[in-house]
Amino acid sequence: MWNHSESMDEEAQAAAARLVRRLKDGYTITIAESCTGGLLASTLTDIAGASKWFNQSWVTYSYDAKIRELNVDPKTLEKRGAVSAEVAIQMAQGALARANADIAISITGIAGPNNDGTKKKVGFVYVGIASRTWAIAEATQIGGNRQENKQGFVHFALLTAIRHWDQAMELAEQTLKDEIKQREEQARLKALEEIERNKRAAAAAQSAEWQSQSWSGDSADDSDSNLGTDVEWSSDSANE
Repeated sequence: MWNHSESMDEEAQAAAARLVRRLKDGYTITIAESCTGGLLASTLTDIAGASKWFNQSWVTYSYDAKIRELNVDPKTLEKRGAVSAEVAIQMAQGALARANADIAISITGIAGPNNDGTKKKVGFVYVGIASRTWAIAEATQIGGNRQENKQGFVHFALLTAIRHWDQAMELAEQTLKDEIKQREEQARLKALEEIERNKRAAAAAQSAEWQSQSWSGDSADDSDSNLGTDVEWSSDSANE
């Protein structure tokens, strides 16, 4: 008999392995969970060698825990509720700062079996992803029992983290390429300016040399003209 829960768990484990492969380049991750109660952290640390890339994690179920442990703004909790994009982002950012990690994932949702009087449906979740330069939150709706929802939330969180991590890496790579091109263009323009400056300097030097020669020629002409005034005519020549 096919077991949906086991299938979802296997999919989450596969997604966790995909994310970890991205972290093995020297990056670290931290987790802040609410409704999943540590399931995401458990899924990640089931992978051997977790100590190299996993710093620490938090399970902050209550408002007070979110405020105290992750520095979530009480006004945001009061205004938006725990299951909101703003709180998901603040949870991720709080964990990131406290763990000094490269990326953080947060989960806050309604696992069921009831919605605790909120307007949000059972199976609704927000996932927050934060790095040192960006932060986002995404939501999804999952249909299932409490255990299935928790596993679905974890799977969704892992896939969301992978997608945004890849996008961030692609952007960083493109930014680096653009910076290299910009530096190369600046170097090329600087080299052209240097060539033009050298040309102007050479032309100025050649012009100065020509002027010096011209002045020497004038002096020689003056000497030749003086020779004519020194000629003496004899009277015989005059009579002729």
